[in-house]
Amino acid sequence: MDRWHGVYGRPAGLIAALGASLVLGLTGAANAQTHPAPTRVADRPAGFLYGTDSWPIPVKGPPPYPTPVLGSPYGGYIGMTGNVFQWQGCGDKSAWSSSNSAAANVNFSTYHTGIGTGVYWFLGGPGVDPHYNGRTSEARAWGVAQAQRALGDISKITVTYPVVFADVELPGNAPGISPAPDNGWTAVYTSTCSGRVRSRGINPLVNRADFKGFTNYIVDHSTFKAGVYSAPSVWSAIFGTGSAGSVNSTTYEWTYEPATSHLSPRPTGWCLRGTSTCAQFFGGVTSSSANAVMWQWSGGGGTFNGVGDFDQIDVSGTP
Repeated sequence: MDRWHGVYGRPAGLIAALGASLVLGLTGAANAQTHPAPTRVADRPAGFLYGTDSWPIPVKGPPPYPTPVLGSPYGGYIGMTGNVFQWQGCGDKSAWSSSNSAAANVNFSTYHTGIGTGVYWFLGGPGVDPHYNGRTSEARAWGVAQAQRALGDISKITVTYPVVFADVELPGNAPGISPAPDNGWTAVYTSTCSGRVRSRGINPLVNRADFKGFTNYIVDHSTFKAGVYSAPSVWSAIFGTGSAGSVNSTTYEWTYEPATSHLSPRPTGWCLRGTSTCAQFFGGVTSSSANAVMWQWSGGGGTFNGVGDFDQIDVSGTP
């Protein structure tokens, strides 16, 4: 056992914390009493399908399963396999649905529809590393430690989508978020779980070393490819606009800007039908880039549509 497993290890399991964009749009979804009747409007153009992520949204009907509420073919489910804070004993809850994952996997494996199940890890920044010293080498090791734990969690579930996403956010003081409002990307804390700031300001290159430690380890030590879930404003606030903020062509992107609190109009390609509202990718990636693969178009980004989070997935662009 290497020292990072020894220092950071905790009992395995499906674990999660709640990020603002992935969570605010979900709060109360489990308590929703009614859903609009499915309209069975399929995503367009060919190769795109709607899916869901995080908290459960009931999937109804015999297989092949429809997307909850929308009624179109269920294109996939993306769940939180774990996060730094629960791993380190800070608490929090799991944004995971076994039922949504199972339905998505049936559609994928039996009916050759969609992507099945994908996963993300709620990535902690260098500032919540208990061994933070301001060096890129330590930040890289912190990212590696999280990747090791993420792969351990993934080994206990059925994941069919070939990309593991690092969830990079500045969640703020959203309900259910703890203990670091910035996830350790802009401030250094006295410990991972303390919520007490020791100092403010982290070099973007140190942040980038953490992120690259995670993504490089995923690629080098598994069959998965690396991806990132974030948004333009958040990404630039953490990594800046220089070289540290550039996303390479082998890192796949899932964006949550802009998200809407409505379920209509729905996307065609990367834009809501009949509007100028389109997915905004980041780090030099655009909607025409081959590594732009998902858009959380409703229920995320601090919005709430009364149901949960809905995504548009470029199934044809699956790596």
